[in-house]
Amino acid sequence: MATDESAAGNVLDVREVDGEPFEAIMTALDDVDDESLTLVNGFEPTPLFGVLEREGFEYAASQRDDGSWSVEIWRD
Repeated sequence: MATDESAAGNVLDVREVDGEPFEAIMTALDDVDDESLTLVNGFEPTPLFGVLEREGFEYAASQRDDGSWSVEIWRD
């Protein structure tokens, strides 16, 4: 799992996580205030979207050219 900083905020790549990445994602979201978090996943993380909404986050998901998914997550 890689966490990098970009101009837009932090990037969390969970494509290589062995097992469920939910805890790592939620931990990374603790730091989302003024910046955003870009989550990179091997599949569309549809179950995460409801959790994000309940926790007060907004998001935009898109499929990347390599078939992975990018989800930009921020607080409104």
